[in-house]
Amino acid sequence: MGAGSLDEPVRIALIEDTDVVIEGVRAWVAADPHDRVSIVATGDSIEAVLAGPGKTADVVVLDLELDGVMVTDRVTELSDLGYRVVVFSVHVKPLVVQAVMNAGACAFLDKRTERDQFVDTIVAIAHDWPYVTPSMAGGLLQGVRLSDRERQALQYLFQGMDQASIARRLRKPDGQPVSAVTVKTYLERARAKFAATGRPCKSNFALLARCVEDGLIRPEEVDDYRPGATGLLLALVVFLPGGVLAWSCPGPVAAPCPLA
Repeated sequence: MGAGSLDEPVRIALIEDTDVVIEGVRAWVAADPHDRVSIVATGDSIEAVLAGPGKTADVVVLDLELDGVMVTDRVTELSDLGYRVVVFSVHVKPLVVQAVMNAGACAFLDKRTERDQFVDTIVAIAHDWPYVTPSMAGGLLQGVRLSDRERQALQYLFQGMDQASIARRLRKPDGQPVSAVTVKTYLERARAKFAATGRPCKSNFALLARCVEDGLIRPEEVDDYRPGATGLLLALVVFLPGGVLAWSCPGPVAAPCPLA
């Protein structure tokens, strides 16, 4: 489930139980002058949509309430399967938005959203570009929040594992390992969240610094590096004055890691 080139329309699967909303989204997509998005599947249940062409979607657009039942708990399941999830809902209370984002959603759109913002959001999420919707803005003021899978993937990355190794350790709901592509999506989502708050991470060292700074990763969680593993060479992480981290490398001195 990855976006194609920028020249190809982003494929979305729309999971929605209200016909007028489905037709409205179809009209928005058709009216986009750049034809950036195409709808490959619609339906009123997650199972029905993903059983067909929706399985190949770049982005899953999910209504939080289907047939009168809140499906907030399904966001984690979709995220674990490697889908980029954009929630499109009338339930916009901050606690709901926070719960959805913590569960692994990439973005949250209020159903009062206008056409251009809807399409812009879908395109940005499909390509893992930083993007903040008005519904998400309040939560981001409280700091970056990672889903459990994003945090696990980062922890393994900082321990020196490559994406294939991380994939073998993360399991889908059916017990099968996720793919390396899914791991890459988790890592890109985490980077995008920091970038969306104006704190981009150009390197893995900077990403680690941000995570430790925000209390998302503890230094002792990255001390399992074994020589010969690919990835970060981390043995010790400590704070220095001025918002800078230092790490102990296989060398005679510690090297500083600026947060930029």
